[in-house]
Amino acid sequence: MTRFTPVFIPGLLCTADLFSAQLDRFSPVYQTLQVADTTQDDSIADMAMRALSMTDGMLVPVGLSMGGYVAMEMARCAPDRMAGMALMNTTCRIDSAAHRKQREQAINLAQSDRFKGVTRHLLPRLLSPDAVNDPHIANRVLKMADDIGRQTFIQQQTAILGRVDQKDTLRGFDHPMLILCGTLDVLTPPSLSAEMAALCPHADYSLLTGIGHLSSMEAESAVINALQILFDKVDAVVDIR
Repeated sequence: MTRFTPVFIPGLLCTADLFSAQLDRFSPVYQTLQVADTTQDDSIADMAMRALSMTDGMLVPVGLSMGGYVAMEMARCAPDRMAGMALMNTTCRIDSAAHRKQREQAINLAQSDRFKGVTRHLLPRLLSPDAVNDPHIANRVLKMADDIGRQTFIQQQTAILGRVDQKDTLRGFDHPMLILCGTLDVLTPPSLSAEMAALCPHADYSLLTGIGHLSSMEAESAVINALQILFDKVDAVVDIR
């Protein structure tokens, strides 16, 4: 019997394919595993409540980028339901003024019908050079953005703009945690993950060499292995309790 439910939470302009390899590995083991729907709401709080309502019992949110914002909000809103958490390529901070301006400009562009999703010239912001030149990975990223579409992009960017600072959430998180980042992540660089790891009393910090922002696609096996360690720790703690 599964003692907790992993909830995988995609990032901005990403679908469940972001976690394809991890879902293939863990779905047979954790039959209650869920993938959160981040396409219906325009606030991180509402995304978190939707994810919390997907299943009962203890949860281990697994979030990448925007998915990490949702995971931390789940922990803030329902600490009694947390058995662990994985935060990948994300940050506990709110946007700087410069980043807020960039998001607002992106929203305005999308609202003017000039939205082009993720184009090939944007891929180096999301992927390492090796992954950009890997057609299998690059084409999957482009397809995810196309599947999400313009209106949902606007909703997700609006949600990200309204998120809250989660430093206190991490300081009070008393469960196993994985914090993971790639050394070549230019959107949420390793310094942000190191900051989160320093805040968390039970965090394992994994830094993947030569990997960019979408680590679950670029480093499938490494992410699976890191999650397996986390899930084993959660299992051990649940047994003790």
